[in-house]
Amino acid sequence: MCKGLAALPHSCLERAKEIKIKLGILLQKPDSAIDLVIPYNEKPEKPVNCSLNQLIHFLTDFFLLDGLASFKSFLMSEFSEENLEFWIACEEYKKIKCPIKMAEKAKQIYEEFIQTEAPKEVNIDHFTKAITMKNLVEPSLNSFDVAQKRIHALMEKDSLPRFVRSEFYQEFIK
Repeated sequence: MCKGLAALPHSCLERAKEIKIKLGILLQKPDSAIDLVIPYNEKPEKPVNCSLNQLIHFLTDFFLLDGLASFKSFLMSEFSEENLEFWIACEEYKKIKCPIKMAEKAKQIYEEFIQTEAPKEVNIDHFTKAITMKNLVEPSLNSFDVAQKRIHALMEKDSLPRFVRSEFYQEFIK
Protein backbone atom coordinates (compact mmCIF):
# COMPACT_ATOMS: atom_id res chain seq x y z
CA MET A 1 0.00 0.00 0.00
CA CYS A 2 1.01 3.62 -0.37
CA LYS A 3 2.51 4.98 2.85
CA GLY A 4 2.08 8.58 1.73
CA LEU A 5 -1.73 8.66 1.71
CA ALA A 6 -2.01 9.15 5.48
CA ALA A 7 0.27 12.16 5.27
CA LEU A 8 -1.84 13.96 2.66
CA PRO A 9 -4.00 16.92 3.68
CA HIS A 10 -7.66 16.19 4.33
CA SER A 11 -8.71 18.24 1.29
CA CYS A 12 -6.61 16.02 -1.01
CA LEU A 13 -8.13 12.87 0.43
CA GLU A 14 -11.64 14.28 0.00
CA ARG A 15 -10.89 15.18 -3.63
CA ALA A 16 -9.50 11.68 -4.20
CA LYS A 17 -12.73 10.20 -2.83
CA GLU A 18 -14.77 12.36 -5.22
CA ILE A 19 -12.65 11.22 -8.16
CA LYS A 20 -12.93 7.59 -7.07
CA ILE A 21 -16.72 7.92 -7.00
CA LYS A 22 -16.78 9.56 -10.43
CA LEU A 23 -14.53 6.89 -11.93
CA GLY A 24 -16.57 4.17 -10.20
CA ILE A 25 -19.69 5.54 -11.85
CA LEU A 26 -17.83 5.48 -15.14
CA LEU A 27 -17.44 1.73 -14.77
CA GLN A 28 -21.11 0.98 -14.14
CA LYS A 29 -22.65 -1.15 -16.82
CA PRO A 30 -25.30 0.43 -19.06
CA ASP A 31 -28.79 -0.51 -17.93
CA SER A 32 -31.22 1.37 -20.15
CA ALA A 33 -32.38 1.55 -23.75
CA ILE A 34 -28.84 2.47 -24.71
CA ASP A 35 -28.14 -1.28 -24.65
CA LEU A 36 -30.13 -1.41 -27.88
CA VAL A 37 -27.72 1.03 -29.47
CA ILE A 38 -24.46 -0.35 -28.08
CA PRO A 39 -24.40 -3.99 -27.07
CA TYR A 40 -22.50 -4.41 -23.83
CA ASN A 41 -19.67 -6.92 -24.18
CA GLU A 42 -18.79 -8.63 -20.90
CA LYS A 43 -15.35 -9.64 -22.18
CA PRO A 44 -12.95 -7.22 -23.88
CA GLU A 45 -11.78 -8.26 -27.31
CA LYS A 46 -8.19 -8.52 -26.09
CA PRO A 47 -7.40 -9.58 -22.54
CA VAL A 48 -5.90 -6.98 -20.22
CA ASN A 49 -3.62 -7.51 -17.22
CA CYS A 50 -6.16 -6.24 -14.67
CA SER A 51 -9.88 -5.58 -14.43
CA LEU A 52 -11.20 -2.10 -15.00
CA ASN A 53 -12.26 -1.94 -11.35
CA GLN A 54 -8.72 -2.76 -10.28
CA LEU A 55 -7.39 -0.10 -12.62
CA ILE A 56 -9.73 2.54 -11.21
CA HIS A 57 -8.84 1.63 -7.62
CA PHE A 58 -5.17 1.72 -8.51
CA LEU A 59 -5.43 5.09 -10.19
CA THR A 60 -7.50 6.73 -7.47
CA ASP A 61 -6.15 5.10 -4.29
CA PHE A 62 -2.46 5.33 -4.96
CA PHE A 63 -1.87 8.16 -7.36
CA LEU A 64 -4.92 10.39 -6.90
CA LEU A 65 -5.06 12.95 -9.68
CA ASP A 66 -1.97 11.65 -11.48
CA GLY A 67 -3.89 8.58 -12.66
CA LEU A 68 -6.73 10.63 -14.06
CA ALA A 69 -4.24 13.00 -15.68
CA SER A 70 -2.45 10.04 -17.27
CA PHE A 71 -5.73 8.67 -18.62
CA LYS A 72 -6.65 12.10 -19.98
CA SER A 73 -3.20 12.42 -21.62
CA PHE A 74 -3.76 9.04 -23.25
CA LEU A 75 -7.15 10.19 -24.54
CA MET A 76 -5.57 13.39 -25.86
CA SER A 77 -3.02 11.32 -27.77
CA GLU A 78 -5.92 9.54 -29.43
CA PHE A 79 -7.86 12.77 -29.99
CA SER A 80 -10.73 11.54 -27.82
CA GLU A 81 -10.39 13.56 -24.61
CA GLU A 82 -13.79 15.10 -25.34
CA ASN A 83 -15.38 11.85 -24.17
CA LEU A 84 -13.99 12.18 -20.65
CA GLU A 85 -14.65 15.93 -20.59
CA PHE A 86 -18.28 15.35 -21.64
CA TRP A 87 -18.75 12.64 -19.03
CA ILE A 88 -17.36 14.91 -16.29
CA ALA A 89 -19.50 17.84 -17.49
CA CYS A 90 -22.59 15.60 -17.21
CA GLU A 91 -21.63 14.63 -13.66
CA GLU A 92 -21.24 18.30 -12.73
CA TYR A 93 -24.57 19.08 -14.43
CA LYS A 94 -26.37 16.55 -12.23
CA LYS A 95 -25.31 18.51 -9.13
CA ILE A 96 -27.10 21.70 -10.21
CA LYS A 97 -30.24 22.48 -8.22
CA CYS A 98 -31.32 25.83 -9.68
CA PRO A 99 -33.50 25.39 -12.83
CA ILE A 100 -32.12 28.56 -14.43
CA LYS A 101 -28.50 27.45 -13.94
CA MET A 102 -29.45 23.96 -15.10
CA ALA A 103 -30.86 25.35 -18.36
CA GLU A 104 -27.72 27.47 -18.89
CA LYS A 105 -25.40 24.52 -18.24
CA ALA A 106 -27.51 22.24 -20.47
CA LYS A 107 -27.19 24.74 -23.32
CA GLN A 108 -23.43 25.00 -22.74
CA ILE A 109 -23.00 21.20 -22.76
CA TYR A 110 -25.14 20.88 -25.87
CA GLU A 111 -23.21 23.57 -27.74
CA GLU A 112 -19.81 22.25 -26.67
CA PHE A 113 -20.33 18.48 -27.05
CA ILE A 114 -23.60 17.50 -28.76
CA GLN A 115 -24.56 19.81 -31.61
CA THR A 116 -23.25 19.07 -35.08
CA GLU A 117 -19.84 20.73 -35.61
CA ALA A 118 -19.49 21.42 -31.86
CA PRO A 119 -15.93 22.30 -30.79
CA LYS A 120 -15.65 19.05 -28.78
CA GLU A 121 -18.36 17.01 -30.47
CA VAL A 122 -18.67 13.53 -28.98
CA ASN A 123 -19.29 10.55 -31.20
CA ILE A 124 -22.89 9.57 -30.54
CA ASP A 125 -25.33 8.04 -32.95
CA HIS A 126 -28.33 9.85 -34.42
CA PHE A 127 -30.79 8.04 -32.13
CA THR A 128 -28.90 9.13 -28.99
CA LYS A 129 -28.55 12.68 -30.26
CA ALA A 130 -32.29 12.87 -30.99
CA ILE A 131 -33.20 11.62 -27.51
CA THR A 132 -30.81 14.13 -25.92
CA MET A 133 -32.18 17.02 -27.95
CA LYS A 134 -35.73 16.02 -26.99
CA ASN A 135 -34.71 15.89 -23.32
CA LEU A 136 -33.30 19.42 -23.55
CA VAL A 137 -36.68 20.95 -24.39
CA GLU A 138 -37.30 20.90 -20.63
CA PRO A 139 -33.90 20.31 -19.00
CA SER A 140 -33.82 17.95 -16.02
CA LEU A 141 -31.11 16.13 -14.10
CA ASN A 142 -31.54 13.21 -16.52
CA SER A 143 -31.34 15.21 -19.77
CA PHE A 144 -27.94 13.82 -20.77
CA ASP A 145 -28.27 10.31 -19.29
CA VAL A 146 -28.60 8.42 -22.57
CA ALA A 147 -25.69 10.26 -24.21
CA GLN A 148 -23.57 9.96 -21.07
CA LYS A 149 -24.21 6.21 -20.91
CA ARG A 150 -23.31 5.93 -24.59
CA ILE A 151 -19.99 7.69 -24.02
CA HIS A 152 -19.44 5.69 -20.83
CA ALA A 153 -19.90 2.44 -22.74
CA LEU A 154 -17.57 3.65 -25.47
CA MET A 155 -14.81 4.51 -22.99
CA GLU A 156 -15.31 1.32 -20.99
CA LYS A 157 -15.31 -0.94 -24.01
CA ASP A 158 -12.67 0.86 -26.03
CA SER A 159 -10.59 3.56 -24.30
CA LEU A 160 -9.92 2.04 -20.89
CA PRO A 161 -8.70 -1.35 -22.16
CA ARG A 162 -6.45 0.41 -24.71
CA PHE A 163 -5.15 2.68 -21.95
CA VAL A 164 -4.18 -0.36 -19.86
CA ARG A 165 -2.19 -1.70 -22.80
CA SER A 166 -0.67 1.68 -23.68
CA GLU A 167 2.76 3.17 -23.06
CA PHE A 168 1.02 5.90 -21.01
CA TYR A 169 -0.13 3.31 -18.51
CA GLN A 170 3.20 1.48 -18.55
CA GLU A 171 5.06 4.74 -17.83
CA PHE A 172 2.53 5.67 -15.17
CA ILE A 173 2.93 2.45 -13.18
CA LYS A 174 6.76 2.59 -13.22
